[in-house]
Amino acid sequence: MMLATSPGEAIDDLLRDHMTLAVGGFGLCGIPSALIEAVRDSGVTGLTIVSNNMGVDGKGLGLLLENGQVSKVIASYVGENRLFARQYLDGELDVEFAPQGTLAERLRAGGAGIPAFYTRTGVGTVVAEGKPTAEFDGVTYLQERAIVADLALVHAHTGDRFGNLRYRLAARNFNPAAATSGRVTIAEVEHLVDAVDPELVQTPGVYVHRLVHVPDRPKHIEQHTTRPRPEGAPA
Repeated sequence: MMLATSPGEAIDDLLRDHMTLAVGGFGLCGIPSALIEAVRDSGVTGLTIVSNNMGVDGKGLGLLLENGQVSKVIASYVGENRLFARQYLDGELDVEFAPQGTLAERLRAGGAGIPAFYTRTGVGTVVAEGKPTAEFDGVTYLQERAIVADLALVHAHTGDRFGNLRYRLAARNFNPAAATSGRVTIAEVEHLVDAVDPELVQTPGVYVHRLVHVPDRPKHIEQHTTRPRPEGAPA
C-alpha cells in the first residue's frame, strides 16, 4: 500500500482517457473531493463515472462535468446538478440509470467477484430494456451485471498505514461498495493513524492500494437546515 504525499501523486500516474471511475459519496457527503480535483487538474477526458449522483454545480463531480471530462455516467439520481440534467436532456451525456439499491449491489458484486445477479427491481420498466430476465419460483427477475471500475476513489474519516478505513456516520454511504469495486482503489482520509482498531475497520486494507492524508478540507452542504435546533441538542 502506497502512502502518497498529495492527491496528485496518488492518482496522476494511473489516469488515462476513457477510464471507468467508481466514486464514493452521496451528493457532497463523503465525497473524495481532493481526488476529484486531482482528476480535473489532470485533464483526462472521455471518463465513465459510476456514482450515486454527480454532486452539485461547481462542486464535487460537477467539476468534471463543467470541464468536459465525462462522456458517460452510471447513476441513480440527477436532481441536484442542473448541468448534469441539461447535458442529459440535450443528449450531450450518455446516462445509464440504475435503481439505487441495484447500483450499490452492482458495485458490491464487482468487488466480490460475482459477474451478475438477479433482482426484481426494474422488471417491466425502461430499466429492463435489453437485459436478460429469468423466472424463479414463478416470479420474473432481471439480470444486472456487476461493475468493476478501472479506478475507485473514496473518502474516509480515518485510515492507517495499512490502508484500513473507517467512515463517519452518513459519509459511509457508497464508499465501502465503491472501494471494493476498483481494480485500483485510492482513499483520501481526514485522519491518518498508526492503526485503526480492528473492531472499527469498515473497509479492510486489502482493498486499498493507495492512501493520501487530506486534513482540514472544507465540507460543503447541499441543503442547509433552517429549522432552529432544540435547546440542548448536539450540534
